[in-house]
Amino acid sequence: MTGNPLDEPLRKIVGDRTAKVLGEHLGLHTTGDLLHHYPRRYAERGELTRLADLPVDEYVTVVAQISKADKRTYGGGSGVRLEVVVSDGSGTLTLVFFSKAAHAHAHRLIPGRRGMFSGKVSVFNRTRQLAHPDYQLLDADDAGDAGDATVAAVDAFANRLIPLYPACKQITSWKIAQAVETALNSLEGTGWAGVGEPLPDQLRASRGLASLPEALEKVHRPRTKADIGAARDRLRWDEAFVLQVALARRRAAESALPAVPRRPAADGLLAAFDAKLPFTLTDGQRTVSAEVFADLATDHPMHRLLQGEVGSGKTLVALRAMLGVVDAGGQAAMLAPTEVLAQQHHRSVTEMMGELAESAGMLGGSELGTKVVLLTGSMGTAARRQALLDLVTGEAGIVVGTHALIEDKVKFHDLGLVVVDEQHRFGVEQRDALRAKAPQPPHLLVMTATPIPRTVAMTVFGDLETSVLDQLPAGRSPIATHVVPAAEKPHFLSRAWERVREEVEGGHQAYVVCPRIGDDEDAKAAAKKADDAERRPPLAVLEVAEQIAAGPLAGLRVEVLHGRMAPDAKDDVMRRFAAGEVDVLVATTVIEVGVNVPNATAMVIMDADRFGVSQLHQLRGRVGRGSAAGLCLLVSEAPEASPARGRLDAVAGTLDGFELSEIDLQQRREGDVLGQAQSGSRSSLRMLTVIDDREIIEQARQEAVAVVSADPELTGHPDLRSALDSLLDADREQYLDKG
Repeated sequence: MTGNPLDEPLRKIVGDRTAKVLGEHLGLHTTGDLLHHYPRRYAERGELTRLADLPVDEYVTVVAQISKADKRTYGGGSGVRLEVVVSDGSGTLTLVFFSKAAHAHAHRLIPGRRGMFSGKVSVFNRTRQLAHPDYQLLDADDAGDAGDATVAAVDAFANRLIPLYPACKQITSWKIAQAVETALNSLEGTGWAGVGEPLPDQLRASRGLASLPEALEKVHRPRTKADIGAARDRLRWDEAFVLQVALARRRAAESALPAVPRRPAADGLLAAFDAKLPFTLTDGQRTVSAEVFADLATDHPMHRLLQGEVGSGKTLVALRAMLGVVDAGGQAAMLAPTEVLAQQHHRSVTEMMGELAESAGMLGGSELGTKVVLLTGSMGTAARRQALLDLVTGEAGIVVGTHALIEDKVKFHDLGLVVVDEQHRFGVEQRDALRAKAPQPPHLLVMTATPIPRTVAMTVFGDLETSVLDQLPAGRSPIATHVVPAAEKPHFLSRAWERVREEVEGGHQAYVVCPRIGDDEDAKAAAKKADDAERRPPLAVLEVAEQIAAGPLAGLRVEVLHGRMAPDAKDDVMRRFAAGEVDVLVATTVIEVGVNVPNATAMVIMDADRFGVSQLHQLRGRVGRGSAAGLCLLVSEAPEASPARGRLDAVAGTLDGFELSEIDLQQRREGDVLGQAQSGSRSSLRMLTVIDDREIIEQARQEAVAVVSADPELTGHPDLRSALDSLLDADREQYLDKG
């Protein structure tokens, strides 16, 4: 065997049949994959259990004496079963072994002998039994001298920690444990020769971390809980450090690329825009803008993440950056994930710019103006042709669009800045396809409307410099949030609809948000999910709109908005809602981000417990965007003491999106929160948790930056380089999807 034995194909270690199952169903293909498939928990044999108290379906350890042992045939004599009855004076238990195991154990398990037996309790023919249990005989023949040796054997066996592995229908945790044992024995036989150390020796020594062989041994064969702790400490560092090195190298590579500096003119388009703003920028907006413009002025590409609270003015900061690039002779493109959001951004940009959103010299335009165009997949042929022409000639300085911007037909005159909104909805290929439309790499500004904890930013967006907007603009009103327990207090829901009517009668508008649409296709999927969960299907837009329009909100102008509507119809509804021609908009989460209607003051979220914490915070951010206070009502049938109600109470209890994002991360599967960057069984973080291990992540980032600065190509760290290559193979490319 040459090279790193952890790269050895599993079939050479555990055989073709087991390797095939492990590969196809768990994504484990090499010895390293298997040994990094860590136990999800450990069962403790713990206290020795009296036979009279045996719990079914749990692992137990008993000390008992064999009272009877019979070998029997079954299946017409083709099969052999060994039944051993043991007793401890409080009760009896049957041990069963089949086939070869029956023959193998029959000569040892004979009446009169005393032993310790461990396994999972099951019931067959109303008799409790252990099938193929582990055991150790404790009489003098097997334990040496009876007495102290026997007591020691009992203690060692009873206190053993049993690893339980993430398994699947095709292979059990027990079989995985056997495969792991085989792999460990194979490596021990060679003294772990050739197994690399991805962590530099100095780092390992300074942090008091175990070697990789020691960590793998202890995580799979722990003698004590301290062994598990030491192994996990080391393995968490592996994950954090290797990922941070990957991100640090990407940052270094980006900074080495050439880019055209984009400095706005002193009295150009940006200055004209700032002069017409009816408000002053917040301190946070000024600080973040300064960071952005400093990046744009350099001769390497900006690579920055802009995140912040709902309504903190991220779009304004991005627009000022785009105007600065246009000032400097370039073009800017804003990429949005949906047509509704693209149309909303286009509408917001043109409204904020006013006459500046027309080409210089155009009737009604400004001499400093630039054309702002929209490009989506559903545009008519003539409008699309004109937009493409405006981009290639440079007539349009700013384009807002969906993935349609990425198509080959789209050419730019001089693309200088790409703004990606809601980056988690785009893949790295889509983003790079847009950036490739410039002769030199354009500057990149990534926006996310979901506040994310610092540790998540460092883990997922670690190759971007981060700017945070945590201050709301002056004039933004507070949002009061209340939970409406519809099942316990139906009259509260009636009062919720009364509050909506009061807001409308006061000259304002309202949203009603539902988890699903309610058309035939949607209804079938919802019904199936409801059957699986033994609860009713989630409430639907079409049904709720019909009910409230005929009932509690009769006489009000109620419209619907959802993702399956034709683009023109969606745009028409949003335009009329923004113009005040619609009183109540019943919608799906299509309004979650980017929608800005300052006159909307109330929101009712139906079945609110079916949404995530951060999603509820985003939805709530659609109200209270003007001078009037906002109201958000979270309607739920979840019981008062349930975790679902706990999430809703958390949302009602704070307007701090960063605090809520941490709660969200703690309560949901981490991969869900991290999105595509941690998708797939092989690329997900196995040991590291970004909330609990924030210290390790921060320290790993510092160590990684130091290593990459001193040795960018990692020539002095071949084992680290190998670990990096493994991390960034085709299956794991999603790790850097956020970049």
